[in-house]
Amino acid sequence: MQKILIISGIVISVIIIVIFGLRIYTKSFSPEDQALYKDGDRVIEVNYCRPSKNEREIFGELIPYGKIWRTGANEATTISFNDDYLVSGKPINAGKYSLFSIPGKDEWTVIFNEQTGQWGTIYNEGRDVLRVKVKTETTDIPVQKFTVEYEKKNDTVFVVLMWDDVRVKVPMVEMD
Repeated sequence: MQKILIISGIVISVIIIVIFGLRIYTKSFSPEDQALYKDGDRVIEVNYCRPSKNEREIFGELIPYGKIWRTGANEATTISFNDDYLVSGKPINAGKYSLFSIPGKDEWTVIFNEQTGQWGTIYNEGRDVLRVKVKTETTDIPVQKFTVEYEKKNDTVFVVLMWDDVRVKVPMVEMD
């Protein structure tokens, strides 16, 4: 009996080491990053991993049109904000959400999902809180690493997602 417990402990330890080793290994290709927006008491934070283009055709090939995408690499990308917002005119409560998307050639569906902390390939549509459609734009110069930035125009903050020659802007307006 004691031998079985020792062997089980060793096997579990090896599995844990392999899992953490794989996470570290994959992050060497798609490192973690954070995009933080602060304006007064308004805070929006996106935590994501940044895959590289590496001379690949990204949208329509590596990331198929019409299929769910983790909007980054590795763990699911998260977005959090400290106040209620209108996202493309639709309300969402303050909180932390996973950010998924369904890329299309002319528009994307951007998804805010209440499940967080999971690996990016784990997606539960039943936990979607909000889906919005946003138009795509073309960049003049291809973006080599997936990037999240912010733009502000009047009272609207745009969460800008860019990779390869594609750029999408998700408008967010703080609710009063």
